[in-house]
Amino acid sequence: MDVSGRRVTVLGLGRHGGGVAAARWLARQGAVVTVTDLADEAALADSLAELADEPIFRYRLGGHDARDVHEAELVVVNPAVKPGNPLVKTALDAGAAITSETELFLARCPAHVVGVTGSNGKSTTAAMAAEILAADGRRVWLGGNIGRSLLDDLPRIGPRDWVVLELSSFQLWWLADGARWPETGVVTNCAPNHLDWHGSLAHYISAKQRLLARQPPGGLAVINPLDPVVGRWAPPARGRSVGPAADEHIPPLAVPGMHNRSNAACAAALAGALGCSLAAIERGLSRFKGLPHRLQFVGEVAGRRFYDDSMATTPESVMAAVDTLAPRGWFLVGGKDKGCDFNPLIEKLATAARGVGCFGAARDTLAAMLARRAPRRVYASFETMAEALAWCWEHSRADDSIALSPGCASHDQFRDYRHRGATFVTLVRALAARRDQVRQAPARDEP
Repeated sequence: MDVSGRRVTVLGLGRHGGGVAAARWLARQGAVVTVTDLADEAALADSLAELADEPIFRYRLGGHDARDVHEAELVVVNPAVKPGNPLVKTALDAGAAITSETELFLARCPAHVVGVTGSNGKSTTAAMAAEILAADGRRVWLGGNIGRSLLDDLPRIGPRDWVVLELSSFQLWWLADGARWPETGVVTNCAPNHLDWHGSLAHYISAKQRLLARQPPGGLAVINPLDPVVGRWAPPARGRSVGPAADEHIPPLAVPGMHNRSNAACAAALAGALGCSLAAIERGLSRFKGLPHRLQFVGEVAGRRFYDDSMATTPESVMAAVDTLAPRGWFLVGGKDKGCDFNPLIEKLATAARGVGCFGAARDTLAAMLARRAPRRVYASFETMAEALAWCWEHSRADDSIALSPGCASHDQFRDYRHRGATFVTLVRALAARRDQVRQAPARDEP
């Protein structure tokens, strides 16, 4: 659809970039854009500031009005909007087309697109793949759920370029059957996640499977046959599939943990299947330094090493961090429960963590489960992350590691996982500053 002059409603501006990017791009294309969101102006201040100079026709914040979708010709749905939203049905009944920021981009992108999804590791795998493709001399664009919309880059993306998109289950669910789908798909793994949004594990898995099921003929899929869920998926019928590269073909990495070697194996398999040289694969992986908030080393204070793993929003991702930092790891776990099964995580923490500080909305649930499983282990429950960090600091020793690896969503106390991670880093730096002040304070004379 040519959007110039069309009445378009962006349903859900949000605070994570996708709604902002769609509204900005649509307005610049000449669409008559209405932006509506349940959150009020104060909560959306950062997003609204990004649109301050754009010709947005109308804002309706702090609540929706059905007229805004009933009168629209096109409704752009924010991925956070849940399935079954009545406003979407209203729009469809009124004859409006439904689309998303991802679909708008894919329909107009001239490049070959690689879609990367999975419950854990998809951001790192996407970034590794982009690094390898660039090392092979290709022009690469990295975006999607990793935090960057590529809509504004469309005029600069050419047909010989390569686009790597990290795609969440939300984005995949809202992508229409008849949309343009990525020619290449990567599925790192699949474990229960976002069940508060999907409603069931079957719905979540179905959303993930769409990346392969809707792949165009002749496509390429990288899937992990060893993953207990993905290994049971039927291979894509209209293309070829490959498994992850063998670990001996993966060079030493700057990022720690076997889970990152697994991510690298998927990225290497993808690159090899796309014709990248072995030298480019090694160069790309060797120079990959990691992503913010993914078991990112923050610093060392009094012999304790601190890690920001705020992006670890599933039990499985926390378990990977525990495996990496055991047996001297302390973990800050908690936040908003997404409906995941915490039992495997509790088992891992009870047997391999040195201590656990539970915080946020899920703290009582986590602490009670730890009490039943490991009553003699060191753990405690706190309302805030700051209190949990102070407790870990007080009880830990030199040569221990302390990691924010929450296993939950951030929205109970923070804007998003980035805000949570940045807050953790600020708290660690404050610890370091106080320690320096104590060391530098002059000794007092004896009376």
